[in-house]
Amino acid sequence: MTPRIEANVDDVFINCPFDADYAATFEALIFAVYACGFRPRSALELSDASQTRIDKLYGLIEECRYGIHDLSRTELDSASGLPRFNMPLELGIFLGAKRFGAGPQKFKRCLVLDVEPYRYQRFISDLSGMDITAHAGDSRRAIGCARDWLANVSRRRLPGTGILLTHYDRFVAERPAIAARLGFDAHRPPYGDFAAMLTEWLLAAPLPRAT
Repeated sequence: MTPRIEANVDDVFINCPFDADYAATFEALIFAVYACGFRPRSALELSDASQTRIDKLYGLIEECRYGIHDLSRTELDSASGLPRFNMPLELGIFLGAKRFGAGPQKFKRCLVLDVEPYRYQRFISDLSGMDITAHAGDSRRAIGCARDWLANVSRRRLPGTGILLTHYDRFVAERPAIAARLGFDAHRPPYGDFAAMLTEWLLAAPLPRAT
């Protein structure tokens, strides 16, 4: 019998584009999740060649209580002329796990992001009635969206958005020096290197916690 995996109450699945144009928003979301005391999880951490990508995603989604899903990338791919459907697919898997999963899977919660609040109705109308949060393509605004949602769904007392943004600006300014000291690429590091830089910085510059 396959053991049931508990959904970790600190794990947040990040479902978003991984291209250069979205990199600033992706890194801002990773910052927000870590700074709020949660652990971001991403398909970029999956490097086991013995599994198919979809099986890796099943396992990753199963392990996460929370999910942040950005549906803002609807443009056609310049090379193929086709849209990328990974983000809606992974949102569907997450919603399916909540609907049909057993035990802790029933407690999954998700934040769905887009650039405009009702734009999604024109390309994925089955989501009509869901509360979509708009970040307007602004990475700093995405930090506030993630922070406010995590505070609401977890009922934890988290640092305010203004504090997060101040610390984020400091991290961005000090990032080149951190990367140089660790021998990492300062601009487009692998996900593991970016997470290592960020967590080390946060440990050295902890955010104040509400009491």
